[in-house]
Amino acid sequence: MCYESDAVPPVHGAAVTPVREAGPLVLTAADGTRFAAFLARPERPSGAAVVVLPDNNGLSPFYEALTERLAEQGHPALALDWFGRTAGPDLRDRGAEFTEPGNLLTHLMRLSPAGLDADITAAAAALRDDGDGDGGAVGRPVIALGFCFGGRQAFRAAAERFGLAGVIGFYGYPDAINGSPGPTQLAGDFTAPLLALWGGADEAVPPAAVAGFEQALDAAGCRYRSVVYPGAPHGFFEQGAADTAEACADSWRGVLAFLAEHGAGR
Repeated sequence: MCYESDAVPPVHGAAVTPVREAGPLVLTAADGTRFAAFLARPERPSGAAVVVLPDNNGLSPFYEALTERLAEQGHPALALDWFGRTAGPDLRDRGAEFTEPGNLLTHLMRLSPAGLDADITAAAAALRDDGDGDGGAVGRPVIALGFCFGGRQAFRAAAERFGLAGVIGFYGYPDAINGSPGPTQLAGDFTAPLLALWGGADEAVPPAAVAGFEQALDAAGCRYRSVVYPGAPHGFFEQGAADTAEACADSWRGVLAFLAEHGAGR
């Protein structure tokens, strides 16, 4: 878990457009699974749409707020939940005990690559098919932005089958876990450009894992940029932490630059 229940994403300067609307919805994956999501639409869309992939707590207020931060910068954004198959699509049905380690682990252990892929694909399709309210911009490019567990999934979504214009991962563990291949082992399948953002003091993602991922991306000829923020801990992208304020500001700039570069002219 990256963020506590009261965590808030950092703000990137002034909004360039008002948020026209923001609220929950339920999406349906190709296998029929219904899962929770949260969509924010800008008044004046001006760039790629963003699928926000949460940490292993699933959809939370942090990620709902992040969709609105992105919409303020002109990007339609949709955050999804991971647990439609095991906990259903209604977040209100989940008590506070859902995120207790023992309970959450039960749900995490039942996730599968096929289910994760289906949900990410459905979320990306929903953004591509979502117009501006005036019939415009259907089919816009979509970029995945993930954190921790979601960062790992964002890297995986660089594979051609997802059809994404790019992927951004904050501190997503890249190596194999319990024999299950991670982004490092899957780099040969990647076709979308990547932006990888890491905390230099992140005990959950050691420097050797980052270096191994970069080596795999180089060997596969992937287009990528990897940025390490010295002294920044895991979960550094959060409002109110004075010691990581510059890392937050710089990573915001990097995210928005990546969205502009890889979401334009497609």
